[in-house]
Amino acid sequence: MNQELHYMFVKFARVWIPDAEEVWKSAELVKDYKPGDGILHLQLEEGQEIEHKLDPKTKNLPHLRNPDILVGENDLTALSYLHEPAVLHNLKVRFIDSKLIYTYCGIVLVAINPYETLPIYGADIINAYSGQNMGDMDPHIFAVAEEAYKQMARDERNQSIIVSGESGAGKTVSAKYAMRYFATVSGSASEANVEEKVLASNPIMESIGNAKTTRNDNSSRFGKYIEIGFDKRFHIIGANMRTYLLEKSRVVFQADEERNYHIFYQLCASSHLPELKTLKLGKADEFHYTKQGGNPVIDGVNDAKEMTNTRQAFTLLGINESYQMGLFNILASILHLGNVEIKDRDADSCQVPPNNSHLTVFCELMGVTYQDMSHWLCHRKLKTANETYIKTTPKLQAINSRDALAKHIYAKLFNWIVDHVNQALHANVKQHSFIGVLDIYGFETFEINSFEQFCINYANEKLQQQFNMHVFKLEQEEYMKEQIPWTLIDFYDNQPCINLIESKMGILDLLDEECKMPKGSDDSWAQKLYNTHLKTCALFEKPRMSNRAFIIQHFADKVEYQCDGFLEKNKDTVNEEQINVLKASKFDLLVELFQDEEKATTPTGPTGKRMLSVKPDPRGRPNQSSKEHKKTVGLQFRNSLHLLMETLNATTPHYVRCIKPNDFKYPFTFDPKRAVQQLRACGVLETIRISAAGFPSRWTYQEFFSRYRVLMKQKDVLADKKLTCKNVLEQLVQDQDKYQFGKTKIFFRAGQVAYLEKLRADKLRAACIRIQKTIRCWLARKKYLRMKKASVTIQRFVRGHLARRLVKFMRRTRSAIIIQKYQRMYVERTRFKRKKAAALAMQCILRAYLARQSYNKLLREHKTILIQKMVRGWLARQWYKRSMAAIVYLQCCVRRMRARRELKKLKIEARSVQHYKKLNIGMENKIMQLQRRIEEQSKENKVINERLNGLESSHAVETEKLKKEVGRLRNAEEDAKVNSNKVTSLLEELARLRQELATTQKDKKVIEDWAEKYRDEMEQMVSELKEQNGLLKGEKEDLNRLIQEQSQQMTEKMKRVLQEETQQLESDLNEERSRYQNLLTEHLRLEERYDDLKESITIAVPKPGHRRTDSTHSSNESESTYMSEFAESEEGSRAGEDMTRGGDMSTFLKMQKRVSELEQDKHSLQNELDRREEQFQRARARDDEEHKKARSAELEYESLKRQELESENKKLKHNLNDMRQLLSGNAGAGSSAPGSPAYKVLLEQLNSANEELDVRKDEVLILRSQLVSHKEAMQHKETMTEPMSHPEDLHKMKDAGEITQAYMGLKDNNRLLESQLQMQRRRGEEEVEGLRGELQRMKEENNRQQQLLAQNLQLPPEARIEASLQHEITRLTNENLEMQNTDDPEKIRQYRISVLKRMIDLMEQLEKQDKTVRKLKKQLKVFAKKIGELEVGQGESVSPGQTVDEPIRPVNIPRREKDFQGMLEYKKEDELKLVKNLILELKPRGVAVNLIPGLPAYILFMCLRHADYVNDDQKVRSLLTCTINSIKKILKKRGDDFETVSFWLSNTCRFLHCLKQYSGDEQFMKHNSTKQNEHCLSNFDLAEYRQVLSDLAIQIYQQLIKCMENILQPMIVSGMLEHETIQGVSGIKPTGLRKRTSSIADEGTYTLESILRQLNAFHSIMCQHGTDPELIKQVVKQQFYIIGAVTLNNLLLRKDMCSWSKGMQIRYNVSQLEEWLREKNLMMCSAKETLEPLIQAAQLLQVKKKTDEDAEAICSMCNALTTSQIVKVLNLYTPLNEFEERVSVTFIRTIQTRLRDRMESPQLLMDTKMIYPVTFPFNPSSLALETIQIPTSLNLAFLTRV
Repeated sequence: MNQELHYMFVKFARVWIPDAEEVWKSAELVKDYKPGDGILHLQLEEGQEIEHKLDPKTKNLPHLRNPDILVGENDLTALSYLHEPAVLHNLKVRFIDSKLIYTYCGIVLVAINPYETLPIYGADIINAYSGQNMGDMDPHIFAVAEEAYKQMARDERNQSIIVSGESGAGKTVSAKYAMRYFATVSGSASEANVEEKVLASNPIMESIGNAKTTRNDNSSRFGKYIEIGFDKRFHIIGANMRTYLLEKSRVVFQADEERNYHIFYQLCASSHLPELKTLKLGKADEFHYTKQGGNPVIDGVNDAKEMTNTRQAFTLLGINESYQMGLFNILASILHLGNVEIKDRDADSCQVPPNNSHLTVFCELMGVTYQDMSHWLCHRKLKTANETYIKTTPKLQAINSRDALAKHIYAKLFNWIVDHVNQALHANVKQHSFIGVLDIYGFETFEINSFEQFCINYANEKLQQQFNMHVFKLEQEEYMKEQIPWTLIDFYDNQPCINLIESKMGILDLLDEECKMPKGSDDSWAQKLYNTHLKTCALFEKPRMSNRAFIIQHFADKVEYQCDGFLEKNKDTVNEEQINVLKASKFDLLVELFQDEEKATTPTGPTGKRMLSVKPDPRGRPNQSSKEHKKTVGLQFRNSLHLLMETLNATTPHYVRCIKPNDFKYPFTFDPKRAVQQLRACGVLETIRISAAGFPSRWTYQEFFSRYRVLMKQKDVLADKKLTCKNVLEQLVQDQDKYQFGKTKIFFRAGQVAYLEKLRADKLRAACIRIQKTIRCWLARKKYLRMKKASVTIQRFVRGHLARRLVKFMRRTRSAIIIQKYQRMYVERTRFKRKKAAALAMQCILRAYLARQSYNKLLREHKTILIQKMVRGWLARQWYKRSMAAIVYLQCCVRRMRARRELKKLKIEARSVQHYKKLNIGMENKIMQLQRRIEEQSKENKVINERLNGLESSHAVETEKLKKEVGRLRNAEEDAKVNSNKVTSLLEELARLRQELATTQKDKKVIEDWAEKYRDEMEQMVSELKEQNGLLKGEKEDLNRLIQEQSQQMTEKMKRVLQEETQQLESDLNEERSRYQNLLTEHLRLEERYDDLKESITIAVPKPGHRRTDSTHSSNESESTYMSEFAESEEGSRAGEDMTRGGDMSTFLKMQKRVSELEQDKHSLQNELDRREEQFQRARARDDEEHKKARSAELEYESLKRQELESENKKLKHNLNDMRQLLSGNAGAGSSAPGSPAYKVLLEQLNSANEELDVRKDEVLILRSQLVSHKEAMQHKETMTEPMSHPEDLHKMKDAGEITQAYMGLKDNNRLLESQLQMQRRRGEEEVEGLRGELQRMKEENNRQQQLLAQNLQLPPEARIEASLQHEITRLTNENLEMQNTDDPEKIRQYRISVLKRMIDLMEQLEKQDKTVRKLKKQLKVFAKKIGELEVGQGESVSPGQTVDEPIRPVNIPRREKDFQGMLEYKKEDELKLVKNLILELKPRGVAVNLIPGLPAYILFMCLRHADYVNDDQKVRSLLTCTINSIKKILKKRGDDFETVSFWLSNTCRFLHCLKQYSGDEQFMKHNSTKQNEHCLSNFDLAEYRQVLSDLAIQIYQQLIKCMENILQPMIVSGMLEHETIQGVSGIKPTGLRKRTSSIADEGTYTLESILRQLNAFHSIMCQHGTDPELIKQVVKQQFYIIGAVTLNNLLLRKDMCSWSKGMQIRYNVSQLEEWLREKNLMMCSAKETLEPLIQAAQLLQVKKKTDEDAEAICSMCNALTTSQIVKVLNLYTPLNEFEERVSVTFIRTIQTRLRDRMESPQLLMDTKMIYPVTFPFNPSSLALETIQIPTSLNLAFLTRV
């Protein structure tokens, strides 16, 4: 082939050359090859250049390397060059770089063991592969299992999955996953969970049949074929297992680093358990049979835990504890048997020491005698024709006999377990088909190969022959199907090797013959082989250096077998007497193991080797058992292998080849040598060779045209693409033998696709070069023009710049001259001015000096004269003063002297008598004179007195003035004295101050010096302080900024936490809704299953006398909800009440409606109070005692006020009742006449009612205002108590000290707030507990109130209100007394809360009573008006003496309350007809087009309203139950019709909305009109039925989603991924044998337009049916989620879709979906967000994936994808052209490192079955019921409008 492709060996072509280490190495030609050259000049990848010599004989060229775009393909047959290095390299790239362990090779799945647990086997992966074609998804064991399951169901032919490979390659795990897939996808047909039992058989078989080897920790040491049975519906019904060639020798011998079977180590690890104490086991290294390998522990495996799993599996399969203990006894006895010591007695005999402990335990466990067993372990019995001899055995033979017994016991036990597993998996029903899973050993070759390897390789020869024939057959069928000329392909036929082994006189035949010889030996058998086959068979060889071995040329390799032990292993002999001892055991299970074949009870027939034994003769010969036992192992194995091949040939095989990548169990490490050995051995390369021998590459015409359109010219493209492909291919490839044209495909020889790819790449490269040339030319010309333009511009600017510089120089020169002129002038003028100014200054100074001198002289003379004048005046004054002082002094002295003398003389005279006498002389005269003078004086006195009186007044005034003056003078005198004192003190102070001044001046100087120094220091300190202040200001700003940032961060954090908590609450709510809706779905499924079972039972067991009823009749009793029981209980109570109170029906209906309203109000108020309670708790905790007391008094006052209002209301009610009774009682006695009692009572009651109504209104308003103010106060306190942060205050701080203090204050506040928060939390928890108790008490109170209400309904209307109010007053009085007696503040607070609740309830009651009063007032006005009219009529027509004969009853005239409209009346017997015509036989399409939306719902509700109006609870219940069951029935019948499901979803929601809108609840009446409020239901509360209808709507919604999903599912992958919406963007890569679905839009292929048309159809149908807009948004969101999830899942499982162009296609398709959302005004329904993972995956395919920056961008961009999804997309990214690059492994590791901290689910795929929880927002209808007309097409003429 390579010689034919010599034209491909050009420079830069890449080839594969052999290498000793890597098997094959890649190299590149550095020189073209020419035919005839013997050397190729190559360059290795590391840069080394070498010369590769060609074989001079064959001249075979090395293998060509495939283009890079073909490397990593899912199917090896897609490679253009099919050879060993291409296969090896493709597997290595997928395994190492992409972490993909599965690869197709034609019909074979190649599985490489990763030695690591991968997350690719979950339930989501199983669901993704379920129902998919094998080529449409990436290779996987699930794809093979799905293909087998699908072919079994489609072709009704049994299937087989053949899993083979070396030990450690992963065969058992692959088989296990295949069975898990069948168990998950098919399920079981019964409730026995057969699939769980099938899976449970794995741990059992692994424990007894698997062991650790040097190559595998869990190697299967036996082959097994499991048939999984299916019934006609392809559900698992059972299974059957066959086993092949158990490795019994492992029981008694293990090589180094190997172990015995797992079950032994599990028993030893669990020996501490109480139930296993009797086994007397210990550690595994204490027993000979478990310690030979030297390593009894497997890393990462807990044998004790595995023992628990094994026991659980035994229990699940029906093997009870007693049988399990029996099995463990036998296994433990085998271990003890291995420790039995046998000692030599002499050369030919041996013995067991007496009282051997292990043999004793063995005998106890097996129930045999010690003497017999110890005897026959060392002896044997020989039989001759006439006699029997007992002969001793040597030690070695005795040990072999002991080991043979252990092996035989274990083999029997193994077969017994397999039999019972089959019995547990046995199908109770007839098996329709099966899928077999064959887990068998692969081709083995070791340094020493014995009988086991011979049998294994013999089995692989048979399997390889079957595989080759099957591949050859498939190739032939493909060629004949495409009408390609069939030519025989030479393939390796291993029939000669099989004949060598199994034919007559073959190896097995000679071995059996030698075993029959008395003295047969391995040496004699080897000689027979040499003599028979050495010269006759080319496949048989003799080693050169050995006479005890032989070589067989197998299909995989030559294997040398050592003859030692062949005969012994083939005989498999055991001492008959030892067996007889065991048969005589008292242990029942042991006896059962050794029963004869005909007596053994196996549930499913013989398995394993037993199946191959000859059936016993019915006559029962005694030697039959021994003869059967002497059947050789080789013969048994050959027969079982023939039976297996017959089974496989009768089935359709599927092949899984497991590859072991390395011998050291390193994860994702690839050893090319080991891999290529296994590829050769397992037949993969043979498959490649067969494919390469024919036409391995196959393209459909459409794929070829799409891929190689670039090689065609416009004129070559014809309308017929098949003809176009033929014409182009004939031009491109001249050799007609290189391709063939089939009916639908083009077949190519090996290498032709690579040649076409080369032509395509060359054409694209030439186009790229041309584009680059043109662009480079354009860029160069553009650059040249830009440079030319820039040069001209630079020249222009330079010349302009030079010109401007010249002009500037000239200007500067002229300016310099002018400046010099003026400068010189200025200098001279300045010099002159300076000289002039100097002269003038000198003159001025001189003249001023002279003037000053003259002036000073005159001034001195003048001052001298003044001084002289002053001095002379002072001297004259001083002389005058001294003279005057001397004169005055002299006068004083003289006068003093004279006065002293006169005084002395008078003193002497006074003391003498003479003197007295002289004094009395003339006294009498003097007296007379004095008397006369006195008289005169008296007269004068009178005159003077008169004058004196006149003067006294003026004198008094003057005296006052003088007194004031004296006082002022005295004050002045005192001041003068004080001032004189001050003068002295001041003089002294002056002296002192002068002294201090002197000292101060001295100190001043010192201080000035110090001040100067201090000033310098202060200035320095100020500068330092300024610097520190600047630093502090900076720190302050930093702290302010930091605090602001922290406050912002805290705010953002709080917002984020609040948002997260909100999202968490929303998610919890959605999860709860989803959980509830899933339960509804499960309930619906169980109901459907129940119905199916009931129908099947009805069909299977027909009842005698059964009469067929109407098909539309539903069993209401069986399918009624729990509401029926509630309705029946109400029916019974109402029936009894109707019997006792038939005449008071209207009052009963009103009271019942009133009760329902109060109950609803109570629920709403309870919710409101629960919401407000937290506010009250925080406010109450901060209120002081005074506020509590004030609030308590206020509540008590309000309570008293409420009681007063209740009593007044009672009076009003009582008065109205009296009025009604009076009017009704005196109706016949002229009640309406003026002056009559009725008339007076009516007027009085009217007036009193008006007055009382006004008073009550005022009081109600007062109470309401008080409640509102109290509520606002509590809210205000709540807001005041909340901590408020003022970050702006921080900016007002002056220095760092304040900032630090503020920071510490904030920390203290935070700690205080945390303590308060904890305290509030504890208090809140305590209050919650209290509220729970209060809620319980409220429930009890509610029950008591309901009982009281039921009792009150028995009373007359007058006594009801009185009794209820009396009861309320009594209850409140008792509670008040209790609260007065208690001191617990918590109880008082709860009591106040309850009082507040009751106040609110009473407020609501008062409002409703106010409405009732207004209503009665209107009636009274009507009555008064009617009475007035009657009075006027009577005055006109009746005379004063005339009486009225006929009574007039104005009360009964209006009857407005019973004037119902918008109702439909029907008879009870017409109910089935109504349901049949309106639900079961209604065509949604006609209703949606011709009638108003929701018409059936409106009709049903109008019928329900009439049933409510007539108070027929039985009719209401029956209608609702029948409606619900009928909707379920029609949906079950036509649940696959989207139109039907959508129609009834819309009508069910409309019916639910009508029940809410007309329920009478205020929350649903806000948007009602007055007329609609009058149409509310009056008698029945259907709240529980609303819940039932809501559940039904949820079920219908989920059925709608499933129906929609079934319609969209086939379109999504084809329309979103495979179809090329933008034609020509992506090309199609070559595909292998597993053809994928074409991505070209053929006829019948779904496109994006198909999806959009279907979405439009869904939307238009829902809009026509009147579905709520919010519900439509939820449906659209679910639709887009399904589209996004399915598309992303397929993208993650399809390597061919992960490319750059496909990412652009996906983004374009998503943009079209978004455009559809915008067109339908649905952008706000969150549907776009569901596509975010798909959008990010498409962006991930298109972004750069090289640098660390790219990795960072990917991590930030792909936040909606999980880490596993991102890594998966990067691993799957595949270039479609040679110009693209693959993602490097380093980049993927970088992504994983950056994303490892993400907390997310490890799930790879999205859950496509997930349904968002649905809600039904209340949507009231504005349609008036009375305007609805029933069309005649509905056949509802039996309905009557009311």
